[in-house]
Amino acid sequence: MLLTGAAERWDAESEALLMIAARRSHLVATILPALAAGRIVLCDRFADSTEAYQGWGRGLARDRLRELHRFIAGDFAPDLTLILDLPVEIGLARAAARPGAEKRFERLDAEFHQRVRRGFLDIARREPKRCVVIDAGGAIAMTQRAVAAAVAERLGIAIAGDGER
Repeated sequence: MLLTGAAERWDAESEALLMIAARRSHLVATILPALAAGRIVLCDRFADSTEAYQGWGRGLARDRLRELHRFIAGDFAPDLTLILDLPVEIGLARAAARPGAEKRFERLDAEFHQRVRRGFLDIARREPKRCVVIDAGGAIAMTQRAVAAAVAERLGIAIAGDGER
């Protein structure tokens, strides 16, 4: 529902509220039970994405978006956030080359994506203990090594691909 259809299918407020509702559902149904069972949880998007996309990208008040996150998640936050950074043009080209992927956000103009990128980098600047910015503009293997190194350094966990488990 959020990833398909026209780029401007939802106004900014509706889009943000739908994202927040989906996040709450994911938190309650998947993340919190997995953590309670002692599992490690990986997510490809969380509250920072709403701040970056709907706040920075769509122009909604970022403090209000953070309030909504506190409403649905309390003080819950990831232990580590990896921000895979690359120039907008490269990111959009990669997204366009993915077969079968829905591309509603990718249909938005480059300036929208520049604002989103600035948003993620601002979040990383404000929260350096939680966030690590990784240059994802090079070869996949280089990005994978940088991700493994960041996880190992910040969380003390070796991940597949770095020679350990």
